Amino acid sequence: MLASSTSTPITAIAGIDVWDGISHLGPTDLRWEVSASDAVIAQVSPSDAPSGDGLTLIPGLIDTHVHLIGNASSTRSDFLTWPLVTRPEEQVLHGLAHAQQALAVGITTLRDLSADDVQFSLGRGIDKGLVEGPRILSHGMVSMTGGHGDMFVPPGVDPSLRKPTADGPDACRALVRTWARAGASGIKIATSGGLLSDGDKPSWRNHTRAEIDAIVDEAHALGMLVAAHAHTREGIRIALDSGADSIEHATDMTDELASAIAAAGVPIAPTLLINDAIAERRVPVSDEQAASAADLVRSRDERFAAAAAAGVDFVLGTDANGFHVGFGDQLSEVRKMAELFGWSAERTLQAATSRAAAAVGRADSLGRIAPGAVADFVIVRGRPWEDIADLEPSNIVAVVSRGRVVAGALPA
Repeated sequence: MLASSTSTPITAIAGIDVWDGISHLGPTDLRWEVSASDAVIAQVSPSDAPSGDGLTLIPGLIDTHVHLIGNASSTRSDFLTWPLVTRPEEQVLHGLAHAQQALAVGITTLRDLSADDVQFSLGRGIDKGLVEGPRILSHGMVSMTGGHGDMFVPPGVDPSLRKPTADGPDACRALVRTWARAGASGIKIATSGGLLSDGDKPSWRNHTRAEIDAIVDEAHALGMLVAAHAHTREGIRIALDSGADSIEHATDMTDELASAIAAAGVPIAPTLLINDAIAERRVPVSDEQAASAADLVRSRDERFAAAAAAGVDFVLGTDANGFHVGFGDQLSEVRKMAELFGWSAERTLQAATSRAAAAVGRADSLGRIAPGAVADFVIVRGRPWEDIADLEPSNIVAVVSRGRVVAGALPA
């Protein structure tokens, strides 16, 4: 019999086969303690009860790079103009729908890398138990006028609808402080142009070094991590030299840069599926966007495989936005990582759990099955640390977030 999420909450499982985020533990007795807002694992101990039902338990997965706010309905819309014609109150509901889609496939933590009050509000509502959803870590973006992130608003649209930008070191520091006051858990910068901003080019410089140094210094002074969007070699080099805590995309990475990144221990979110989708025009994009993506990914796979062999710490980061990559596609990205990097299933699963947790500054609490970690986990059929093909939606039996069953049902 399966437990119902409406019955007395289950806070223990006996004799289930556990992979803890790093290695296989075997049959385990697991107990967690639930509070009003969260739940923490209290006991992880070997079990005498044999696990013979083919079910296994792994930590909840972490997507380190998403954009929650976009059209989540079945009604078709334009990617660039939808936010301009949709009120923030309504955008929150779309963001919640996206978050819950990810949660249903075992993604218990999402990091939004272009957040504002919409994502901050959504995250607070979930944290307070008003609605069910994954943990949301929100980074406010500090972009320059005409930089990546400021090119999304079509010409002729009311300029007040643009998100804030900052020019000059003092203004950059001020915007970091503004995001911190609003509730951001981190800051995002761009050290190269991008693929999707209308009119943007990957080769464009974004901010001067003085501006970037000011942003990183101020964010770190306020205890916030900095994620750096960078496609080009120069952008990657600037991100690394500036002390960014993670690099997003890193599409044109060279062997030299890979060695430096590996030595520095800076994690990379490779965002494979979205760049492939744009380059191959599997989603509606402009000719310029498709051509830019095709140029970047033409030799990416070979360079990324070499970088992984050199020890670069790639972690799960999809750039999911509901338009180019869906919020149920994270498991496909994980399997793509295994294929491209030539990793074992276990190394791949680490990239989506314990290593992803470290990348977002939560190594002590997320991505692990251990005493003191949060009670976020997934029960699946199969053994995905041995065969990553087992990590697919139809094999998910239950998703537990904050100690509560949010999808499926626990075995009795």
